[in-house]
Amino acid sequence: MEPTLYPLKFKPILKDKIWGGPKLRDALGKNASDKAGESWEISGVEGDISVAENGFLAGNSLQDLAEIYMGDLLGDSIYERFGVEFPLLIKFIDAADFLSVQVHPDDALARERHNSYGKTEMWYIVESDKGQLIAGFNQELDREQYLQHLIGGTLKEILNFEAVASGDIYFMPAGRVHAIGSGVLLAEIQQTSDVTYRIYDWDR
Repeated sequence: MEPTLYPLKFKPILKDKIWGGPKLRDALGKNASDKAGESWEISGVEGDISVAENGFLAGNSLQDLAEIYMGDLLGDSIYERFGVEFPLLIKFIDAADFLSVQVHPDDALARERHNSYGKTEMWYIVESDKGQLIAGFNQELDREQYLQHLIGGTLKEILNFEAVASGDIYFMPAGRVHAIGSGVLLAEIQQTSDVTYRIYDWDR
């Protein structure tokens, strides 16, 4: 019989980004630089699998723990569906500047092209300093119209910008063009995937 589970804490996986800022350190108390863009709180993404940092299980990876505790850790139905692959990636994001305008594939396309899950996301706005985000387009478009704007350098004219406030919640399904804007600190819950198609990066 395995020892009883207890509330687990995992070591954050910090990632500096060109658009990152100091809020992961200053607002959330992370041991992060002033260009830290992401803190992955729990991850089963290959190459970035979380490691427990408290109690007698400290030092064990999330995958190791799933192999040992199976449904007791993940829930029986989740274990039956995903096995030891933890299905969620939970992170904090500090955007001192706009992230790239991007889109993620759904499960079917991601499986076909990348042998991966798709990437549907949910955002909770922790702090907003006159922050914005982009969610889809501001008008109906067909493929030809979209490509004309993309090639012609006028993509910003058709993007849907929204002001955000602390406490706002956004659902970003796979396939929706989006970007997090400057001045936003948010928590993100997403599928276990790191597949991103970048459309526009503000001429950086």
